Amino acid sequence: MRGTTVLPGEGNNGEPGEEGMPMHRLQVPMPNALPFAIGTFDTIGPMSRAPFPHRHTFHEIVHVTGGTGRHVVDLNRFPLRPPNLCFIAPGQVHHWENVTGLEGSLILFTDDFLVDHSADRHVLRTLSRRSWLDLPDEAAEETTRLVAEMDAEYRAGDAGFQSVLRALLHVLVVRAARLPAPRSPVEPPAPPPAETPSLTRPGSVAADFSALLGAPEGALQSVRSCADHLGVSVSYLSEVVKSATGRTPGELIRQTRVHEAKRLLLRTELSVRQVAGRVGFKDPAYFCRFFRRETGASPGDFRRGTGDIHHDHRLESIAAPSSRA
Repeated sequence: MRGTTVLPGEGNNGEPGEEGMPMHRLQVPMPNALPFAIGTFDTIGPMSRAPFPHRHTFHEIVHVTGGTGRHVVDLNRFPLRPPNLCFIAPGQVHHWENVTGLEGSLILFTDDFLVDHSADRHVLRTLSRRSWLDLPDEAAEETTRLVAEMDAEYRAGDAGFQSVLRALLHVLVVRAARLPAPRSPVEPPAPPPAETPSLTRPGSVAADFSALLGAPEGALQSVRSCADHLGVSVSYLSEVVKSATGRTPGELIRQTRVHEAKRLLLRTELSVRQVAGRVGFKDPAYFCRFFRRETGASPGDFRRGTGDIHHDHRLESIAAPSSRA
């Protein structure tokens, strides 16, 4: 994976960004490359401690073990009191404020990495609404051990390492969800305007849209069906989802369909025709064109080429930290 750092003014990986909001992406150069990375604040790169608001197209888990300052997530400002664990979902806006001595690890991955534990997508989005967790002693030790194991597996890349990484990540997510509710942020977010009806608040609509896509039938949704289900217009849904996530409802629905198609191709023996039907395509040929356009590979090639990665799967900045200034 390359191109994970987007600096201020460079927009969406070098493309102009809307409203000056940088969009940070995990770029995977091959269809079957590993959509996962782990490293320290130093080895991941400058975006890991960016002081300006930005979004991600991927999940980020931050394990803070040292430092002072604040982490701002969707307008909520949390003081660093290490050890902390933070969950940031795709589309959330965050940045670091007045931080010094920041230490710890970051775990970056896309929904595609959750192919063995698809239900974790919902758990991660629930955790992202809690966002910032304090770690009591036992949980702190357990988290440190899990993160260290993931880092070792990622760096070694031995046979079967992808399955081990997925299993360790699943354990981390499930155990984090068991932790007590977090403390209140330093400053709560500004309340919505009084004239905005509670059922149509932008944040609520965007969250409900995400919940629809996270349901078992999420891949079968259309923008129109989602808008009808939520009781809003298509234009309003598009506006609030784009504002909340940086992406359109159509883009997120396509992402959901691709994720489910990949899961079915990898973890079932369904035919390509059957997979197409499961993700809402009546015409298998059209599904194949759609899948190739979105992933760079045909469904058959994707299914045949999913063995363990034997080349260097790591980000260049993480693979060779000694070369960094």
